[in-house]
Amino acid sequence: MFAVVRTGGKQYRVAEGDIITVEKLAGEAGDAVSFDDVLMAGDGGTLKDTKGLSVGGEILEQGRGDKVLVFKKKRRHNYRRKNGHRQYLTAVKITSIGGAKKAAPKKAAAKTEGETEAKAAPAAKAPAKKSTTTAAAKSGTAAKAPAKKAPAKKAPAKKAAPKAEDKDA
Repeated sequence: MFAVVRTGGKQYRVAEGDIITVEKLAGEAGDAVSFDDVLMAGDGGTLKDTKGLSVGGEILEQGRGDKVLVFKKKRRHNYRRKNGHRQYLTAVKITSIGGAKKAAPKKAAAKTEGETEAKAAPAAKAPAKKSTTTAAAKSGTAAKAPAKKAPAKKAPAKKAAPKAEDKDA
């Protein structure tokens, strides 16, 4: 059986037991990871419905990829820029295909009824907030405060005219 999953903006065709290298995923080596964005799944020539389908895997290692050099140049302009980049990567071994999506684990229910009543009691005792609007404000007859205007901008200072020099002629 195979599946096509999307992670890190890329699509990967995976089968059970495959090892794929994807963009960095949160977790340490040995942690379980689940890919819920399954685009296609099938067995040979038949395709299966991907609704509620997920692909499970195990993180093997966290690392970095090869260095990629970026070199920009504009000829005859003395313009050269060199930059390097190493992408963070995660190696994942696919352990299962076709497992249904698991719901987020819910918090454990309270063991005794006394605990649930104690938790619910403070919420029930909280007083309702009173409205601060007055009858005049509700009817719309109250005078509204005038909106404040921003102070007018001052014009820049004018430059003094150049002094006329004494001309002897």
